Amino acid sequence: MPDRGGGPTGPRIRVGRPSRRVRTLLLTLGVLAVLGMVFTMFAGFWTDWLWYRSVDYASVFTTTLWTKIGLFAVFGVLMALAVGFNIWLAHRLRPPLSAMSLEQQNLDRYRVGIAPFKKWLLLGVTALIGLIAGASAAGQWRTWLMWVNGVPFGQRDPQFQLDVSFYAFDLPWYRFLLGFGFGAAVLSLIAAALTHYLYGGLRVTSPGARATAAATGHLSVLIGVFVALKAVAYWLDRYGLAVKSSDFRATENWTGLRYVDANAYLPAKTILFCIAVICALLFFATLWRRTWQLPLMGFGLMVLSAILIGGLYPALVQKFQVDPNEQAKEAPYVAKNLEATRDAYGIDGTDVSEYKGETDTEDLTKLRDDVHDVASIRIMDPNIISPTFQQLQQMRKYYAFPDNLDVDRYRKDGQDQDTVIGLRELNLAGVDKKNWINTHFRYTHGYGVVAAKGTEVDSRGRPVFTESDLPSQGDLGDYEQRIYYGEKTTTYSIVGGPQKEIDYSDDSGEKTFSYTGDGGVDLAGPFNRAAYAMAFGEPQILYSGAIGDGSRIMYNRTPKERVEAVAPWLTIDGDAYPAKVGDRIQWVVDAYTTTNGYPYASRTTLGDTTADSLTAANDQRAVVAQENRVNYIRNSVKATVDAYTGEVRLYQWDTEDPVLKTWMKAFPDTVEPKSEISDDLMSHLRYPQDLFKVQRELLTRYHVKDANTFLSGSEVWQVPDDPTNKSGDAVPPYYLSMKMPDQDEQAFSLTTTFTPNGRDNLSAFMAVDAEAGTDGYGRIRILKLPTSTTVNGPQQVQSQFNSEQDIAESIRLLRGGDSEVEYGNLLTVPLDGGLLYVEPVYVRGGGLKYPLLRKVLVSYGGNTAFEDTLEEALDKVFGAQSASTEEPDEGEESTTPPPASEDPTVQEALEEAQKAFDAGQKALQDNDWAAYGESQQDLRDALERAEEAQAGTSGDAADGESDAADEPAAGPSPEASAGSGEGGD
Repeated sequence: MPDRGGGPTGPRIRVGRPSRRVRTLLLTLGVLAVLGMVFTMFAGFWTDWLWYRSVDYASVFTTTLWTKIGLFAVFGVLMALAVGFNIWLAHRLRPPLSAMSLEQQNLDRYRVGIAPFKKWLLLGVTALIGLIAGASAAGQWRTWLMWVNGVPFGQRDPQFQLDVSFYAFDLPWYRFLLGFGFGAAVLSLIAAALTHYLYGGLRVTSPGARATAAATGHLSVLIGVFVALKAVAYWLDRYGLAVKSSDFRATENWTGLRYVDANAYLPAKTILFCIAVICALLFFATLWRRTWQLPLMGFGLMVLSAILIGGLYPALVQKFQVDPNEQAKEAPYVAKNLEATRDAYGIDGTDVSEYKGETDTEDLTKLRDDVHDVASIRIMDPNIISPTFQQLQQMRKYYAFPDNLDVDRYRKDGQDQDTVIGLRELNLAGVDKKNWINTHFRYTHGYGVVAAKGTEVDSRGRPVFTESDLPSQGDLGDYEQRIYYGEKTTTYSIVGGPQKEIDYSDDSGEKTFSYTGDGGVDLAGPFNRAAYAMAFGEPQILYSGAIGDGSRIMYNRTPKERVEAVAPWLTIDGDAYPAKVGDRIQWVVDAYTTTNGYPYASRTTLGDTTADSLTAANDQRAVVAQENRVNYIRNSVKATVDAYTGEVRLYQWDTEDPVLKTWMKAFPDTVEPKSEISDDLMSHLRYPQDLFKVQRELLTRYHVKDANTFLSGSEVWQVPDDPTNKSGDAVPPYYLSMKMPDQDEQAFSLTTTFTPNGRDNLSAFMAVDAEAGTDGYGRIRILKLPTSTTVNGPQQVQSQFNSEQDIAESIRLLRGGDSEVEYGNLLTVPLDGGLLYVEPVYVRGGGLKYPLLRKVLVSYGGNTAFEDTLEEALDKVFGAQSASTEEPDEGEESTTPPPASEDPTVQEALEEAQKAFDAGQKALQDNDWAAYGESQQDLRDALERAEEAQAGTSGDAADGESDAADEPAAGPSPEASAGSGEGGD
């Protein structure tokens, strides 16, 4: 520039490019940032792969992954091509630009603006649409796998005579394809219309024709495709009527055709299909006629027909044909629903028999000895006594038992014994010093099984343990006691490396352990450590010196989530339970195959039908996939999870289930044949509670087989509310070894009761044989009580207990001081035409606040007893003493051992005193003052018994005979003990 004066300009500052060093630094930072983001996304994928490989279910991961990738790619590309092709075609068919109207002049600015970027814009739009469509399609991986691997049911629906597999496997996939087609047609139509408008093929305000011939033909074809798809939808809707749900006669989720469906909707769908096909052809004909007049007339006719034929006509049929004579019109369709529903839920073989509800035996003393032959009455309620297990067997604060224990069977002296069982699991809330090392390296596992007889208590109302102490010892023999996987174990642990774990403690102090199993994922490599550090958001995993050779990380540690992860196509039962199988503790998990596509079978929501007073108080007992609405369910798989290694094994249980066969084709070699179940494991398998609860809910209506009775609603039952609490939730089913009237011997059973709808008297009693491996397994029996007489139901029996003056006064005394009374399970047992009710009553007394059995309520034939023991209560109700509890004749030995509180020998009492003293010393070491107070009370009691026994022995020597065996040992009564808070001082 020329010098314009104004003085010197000064030195110039040249702004140059960044130096090579700066550019290299920036490029390096950029690359590192990209790599960091990629690694973050990759870490989750890689850790999932490592986990599936560690449990030997890598095929589940790869099959699911490749199926999702395939669906994503295929349908994403198809959607992108469909939309992209129609945008390209609309641009290709654009009219030549001529004299411009004001509208076209305004659009010209946009055309000029995007002209340099047309290709990139086209690619960007189609790619975005493809990604969205692909992601949606990937979510249909289950639908695809079921369609491509579907196995016939061998049963046909009564309306269209198609195999059930068409509705369960084929129809859902066809509906997805139809929905995808609708989406592609609508998006293509919108994209093509916008492109035509942008380039002048469509005009809104310009004079002359509103659309060019090319635009008319293009858009007409797209609308024709949409209408053709609508025709396909009308045709599929015909079959959809067989699985359509509606409310009918107070039955929610009623499924299947009714009279109006078969005689109005079905022909209407056929007519609408034909109209839609004609309408689609008219739109296609615009390629030659170049006018929308006929297609629009046809489309208007289709809409009008949909309103009149598809809406008004069925309403008129319902109003003037069905409503005046509903019973006769609907009965044939109700019969189809009854048959399909009973088959789909496995209740078609239910035996319903009449039961009087009252005994004909006038002298009840004759029935006294029959009680124990009919049932092994369980007075230990697993849902009440967990705090008792906790107090007596926790041993350390970092152990805990589940809130609800489990009931199982264990053989003792050749006899099966109902047993209450729980595992001493890890409880990190009880760790005093919480830090990363303690939480994830030192406190890693629980220790041992604790089990007690279900039918007995000791003299103080405590469980009679068959497996106890730390390490556990008792009837179960030797087994691996460390529990790395359990219901309460939800935090990851890193084991097997340089850092030692706390195993358990005894008199000599803490014992340490280093994991030697093959559970978990190997953390020795730096790459795996980095991946888990990223996935878990814990950088210390990357550099901690506590991790080294042999270190393994354990996560996904609850039995239910492990089974759900390796078999995502299964629905998991809410109650996993432990069993000692061989030399290992195995968690047993029941799993179900389900579908909502069984024609004519009414649907149910699993979360609603499996809810009861226990699931309301404990979320861990809720069924996985609670919101699933299904109309077919089978307990097709029994799964086990090793408590030490976490190994998951799936066993085929229902060998005829077509849904399981379909999934076994999709995921080969993941489910082992039923023959692989060992005899030891088989002895612990049982009928699952959640399936039973679904079936009992259906049986409140579907126990009847006659359509007219079903329509009248006179035989509708309900599951009663739990009478032992005020939650208002359904009573849970109970496991019990018992004998139904037509059985020759006791069988491990799952039982429940029914009451009439809206009333409290008993209408039926239901039991299913729960003993796996027996011929009767799964057989459902219902004892139906007469409607002409009234038999007390659970709520009325509970009210009767509470209203009797003597019982009410005793309960008031039990509640004296700071004690609390808690009712156990109210068990119902059929006996000689009548019903025997038994309910244990627990007292939480003193500062310890754990329940002890203090009383037993028994009711039969209008007689009620409230006594200290079950035997005493039965004696009072039946007015007789059991032969098994009578005094033996001279020269005979009693087959029933005396209670622990009666006349112990000096040696026995001193041994108990020594045990109490040792327990007190342990409690002092642990600073557990509550346990110390209990041990001191035990010590005093033992010394008193020793003194009494010594006095009795001296008396024997002086008099030559002993009367001690005929007198109860001195000591406070159960009422007095409860009132003073026994065990809590």
